[in-house]
Amino acid sequence: MNTNKIIRLNPENIPPPVGNYSHVTIIPKNSDLYTFSGQIGIDNNGNIPEKLSEQVTLTFRNIQQLLDSQTLTPDNVIKVNIWATEEIDWDFFDNEWEILFGEKYPSMTIAYITALGLPELKIEIEIWAAK
Repeated sequence: MNTNKIIRLNPENIPPPVGNYSHVTIIPKNSDLYTFSGQIGIDNNGNIPEKLSEQVTLTFRNIQQLLDSQTLTPDNVIKVNIWATEEIDWDFFDNEWEILFGEKYPSMTIAYITALGLPELKIEIEIWAAK
């Protein structure tokens, strides 16, 4: 096992993931840990679109920009927490997820909730990364 690289596992003794994520993410010893505030579907002018799909696209764009700002890549992401106030179109979401993460899926949690920090928000995604 390469101890200098983030390792993603799905142990055979538990049910496989029901989505595009890993059950276990192992962070190498002496890595720097990055925590980020939850990202929302807002553009650089402060506009929040009404449609969930547009918010999803902007949220993933904002996550990529956050990673870029710290010289990180999606491979450095170790955990993703997703909160949504309405049902996610998983075909659309998974396409955006694949664009960002490819097939190196971080650990992930999703929850449907009644509200986020602003009434117009329909999704918020928080990431953790290590390098």
